[in-house]
Amino acid sequence: MFEQLFAESHLQGFKTGKQMIHSLKYFYTASSGVSNFPEFVVVGMVDELQFIHYDSNSQKAELKQSWMDRLTRDNPQYLEGNTGNFLNAQQDFKANIEKLKRRFNQTGGVHMVQYMYGCEWDDEDDTTDGYNQHGYDGEDFIVLDLKNLRWIAPTPQAFITKLKWDQDRARLEYNKNYYNKECVDWLKKYLDYGKSTLQRTERPEVSLLQRRPSSPVVCHATGFYPDRVVVFWRRDGEELYEHVDHGEVLPNPDGTFQVSVDLDLASVPREDWRRYECVVQVKGIEDILTPLDPARVRTNWGKTGPGGDGGRNTCLTTST
Repeated sequence: MFEQLFAESHLQGFKTGKQMIHSLKYFYTASSGVSNFPEFVVVGMVDELQFIHYDSNSQKAELKQSWMDRLTRDNPQYLEGNTGNFLNAQQDFKANIEKLKRRFNQTGGVHMVQYMYGCEWDDEDDTTDGYNQHGYDGEDFIVLDLKNLRWIAPTPQAFITKLKWDQDRARLEYNKNYYNKECVDWLKKYLDYGKSTLQRTERPEVSLLQRRPSSPVVCHATGFYPDRVVVFWRRDGEELYEHVDHGEVLPNPDGTFQVSVDLDLASVPREDWRRYECVVQVKGIEDILTPLDPARVRTNWGKTGPGGDGGRNTCLTTST
């Protein structure tokens, strides 16, 4: 459920080299019957970067970014206020698990309630969006349709809740104002406090890699920030969709990111490679174009010794 939402929001986060959709998200997780894991956890993320954390073991909100220190100096009640809110939510979610177990006719076992809410802001056209989604045991339970101000119940057990919440017009209007205004104001505030981190641009290094002559050629981009990047192969100026395998964006130890996109050239003659190129798009910089030139491909194979390419033969690592 939430994994899909992560993937969709990540793809929506990048439109062009100049346009960015920023996001503020909170994830609440309550569980019962899970050993060695807090019964309640809250994670707050801005542009996919965690900035605050709370769990039922520590029972206090903790900052996860150094730039948040300045915000708390300007807002001395910030941590105390969030701690109080999370403590109240912890009690509510503990009770909600028991209610849901009864509604699903369950007794013991491992069970989990998840809640994700937040907003997005497009820094180009100033449009906004919001989301409020509840899940139980890994499945959607009830979801807010913000555009039509109604709740959607994907499962029969949630229909009673839907009817009750749909009748609460005051709550729906509050949600409309919160996700379109208040949440966005907080998002912009976090972006301002963390702009040296959140709004910086790091140019990626791009390499073409191939493990064996029969292996796909990998376009590997690393060292970029933010993590919203588009990498694709094209032939004769047209983007390729077949014989292409897109990898996930992964973090580097220094806080930057890396990603790889494979291109299977098994049926392509070497003399036709010049028709292909890898394109990397990152916000704030011009597109990086890397032609598929055999001389530029770093490999783990080939001759060694006199006349060989022993230096290039050791270029590939497990990170690619």
